[in-house]
Amino acid sequence: MGALDGLKVLDLSRILAGPYCTQMLADLGAEVWKIEPPRGDDTRSWGPPFIRGGGSGVSSSLEKGKFSLETALPRWEVAPEGESAYFLSCNRGKKSVVVNLKDPQGQQIVQALARQADVLVENYKTGDLARYGLDYASLSRLNPGLIYLSITGYGQTGPRAQEPGYDVAVQGLCGIMSVTGEPEGPPMRVPVAWIDLMTGMNGAIAVLAALQERARSGLGQHIDLALFDVGLAAMVNLAQSYLVTQQLPERLGNAHPQIVPYGAFSASDGWFMLTVGNDEQYRRVCEAIEHPELWDDERFQTNAGRVTHRAELLPRLEAILLERPRREWLQRFSQAGVPVTPINNLAEAFAEPQAQARGMRLEVAHPTLGTIPLVGSPLAHLSRTPAQVQAHPPLLGEHTRAVLTEVLGYTPEQVQNLVDAGVVKV
Repeated sequence: MGALDGLKVLDLSRILAGPYCTQMLADLGAEVWKIEPPRGDDTRSWGPPFIRGGGSGVSSSLEKGKFSLETALPRWEVAPEGESAYFLSCNRGKKSVVVNLKDPQGQQIVQALARQADVLVENYKTGDLARYGLDYASLSRLNPGLIYLSITGYGQTGPRAQEPGYDVAVQGLCGIMSVTGEPEGPPMRVPVAWIDLMTGMNGAIAVLAALQERARSGLGQHIDLALFDVGLAAMVNLAQSYLVTQQLPERLGNAHPQIVPYGAFSASDGWFMLTVGNDEQYRRVCEAIEHPELWDDERFQTNAGRVTHRAELLPRLEAILLERPRREWLQRFSQAGVPVTPINNLAEAFAEPQAQARGMRLEVAHPTLGTIPLVGSPLAHLSRTPAQVQAHPPLLGEHTRAVLTEVLGYTPEQVQNLVDAGVVKV
């Protein structure tokens, strides 16, 4: 039994921020009804890579129900009947219900589910769902205890409220791209949808907070969550430093604006991260590299001094680290008690013994793909109610019939009539 067992979540979200939020809730035990249009969540078509089952263009290991990334990846291809890696990454544990919201009968189905739901998550453009009677004002009259999470680019208020919001656009707007990249290079985005993911996590926190408050008041509430707000807040120390000093932070590549040495360094055969958190650790670095003069220099004995004189210290340190292979530096710094890690690619990251020990690669049975790998949950280590995969990422419309009959009490004939009318898809 999960921590959120018994919680009913109506998921009208698409792409990443909302689906990532509801996947977290599903991993923790919530029942999530994922409402999709007839074409499906947009990310079902985002690829390649796609993966297909049924023995058509897939590896022999996949045909036998075992998925090997090494053998299957070259055979991933654009396939409308397949599943995209993007969709698989953020939709496990949900029940897919295909409903045409433009049809009044489809709107009635979602309204009926909202009556039974504890939580609704949506990421439509501000005001769009009001056209279908699915906005907070309408649904809260049907279910006063409903917690309604709206995720938008810029929120329900302000001059940008009506604009669509995308992670990469908000990365440009909130300031993160101005400090990402090499000093002389162009602004750079974070390659994963960083703000979408943090918005999903903030959404899950807000939902849990609202559930706690509902336990006292008996009432739900509307949560207005904006990608822009999350992105700006996530600038944390850089934003606070600007507010205090009115000085803009610079792009420093992999270096840290307030800690030195702290970042990526190259050995003779590869890169690693050296993260010196205090003066004692820096002293041990100087011992490990056998250059005590870098400690004896008073300019470098405090972090403030090293930050001030980074232009003098870092080139000397970089030249020394280039003299030996990465494995030796990793061993030396680790033995000295200095935080150090290799810079891994994803194959190396998943091969890390720590990733294996923490269950960060899972295998899940899928009805058409055999056994597929999924990324594990960081919430899998609650001592009594750990997060766990409740079910595979759903096929499009896989649960339409079951939800309509078992949750809403429709007869098989009524469901078939809705299918024939194009209101739902099974």
